[in-house]
Amino acid sequence: MSSVNVECVVKASALIGEGPVWEESEQTLLFVDIAGQKIHRWSPTTNQIQSVETGDTVGFAVPRRSGGYAAGVGRSIVAVDWLTQKLTSLVEVDEDKPNNRLNDGKVDPFGRLLAGTMGKEQQGSLFSVASDLTVTKHLSQVDISNGLDWSLDQKTFFYIDSLSLTVDAFDYDSNSGCLGNRRVVYRMEEGEGLPDGMTVDAEGRLWVACYNGGRVINIDPATELFSWRWSHDRRRQEQTQISCRT
Repeated sequence: MSSVNVECVVKASALIGEGPVWEESEQTLLFVDIAGQKIHRWSPTTNQIQSVETGDTVGFAVPRRSGGYAAGVGRSIVAVDWLTQKLTSLVEVDEDKPNNRLNDGKVDPFGRLLAGTMGKEQQGSLFSVASDLTVTKHLSQVDISNGLDWSLDQKTFFYIDSLSLTVDAFDYDSNSGCLGNRRVVYRMEEGEGLPDGMTVDAEGRLWVACYNGGRVINIDPATELFSWRWSHDRRRQEQTQISCRT
């Protein structure tokens, strides 16, 4: 057993803090407070937090090549001018589902924005938005569209619909952005909670935050083995080798 020390470095008192993005050029950490309706930017150098109010729930914020950010606010993809704190709507999604809202979103290595929705009473979807603002719906009948990322060779798209209790993979066409051949990479074990946010590390392994599970799990998609889990409430690392059920 080896211990893991957890240190709180950003004391933002967020209601629902999510979507961390490290901005290498600015040396700042970008993240959102969904229910608090704010985008935050934290500097580890100054330990200061700057914020922009969004006026509605905000599921994600990502840097734009042209400057500023793109964010999912309500059902709209908006452009955020950080200096003026002005938000400009670019496109809307799920127009037929007014109770839905955008949740997690991320940009692929080719500049497409993939973002999903969730609803209080209606089911969500998974969309992509191209640089010309063309919107493509890839999935419907989604309960809670959540974590997403790509394999290191950019040929596989990993995706989480939280209530399915699985981490799924798709073949990914980098030229068209199309998805295909959906399969299960990992199925959550009892007591692990709901799969939520996700990222891929430099070795191609998946890190999945577990809502109501108090842990982050690490998955090797190449072997479809659950390699180890980290439980926050116990503050310990348990070495395991559990075959992924499909």
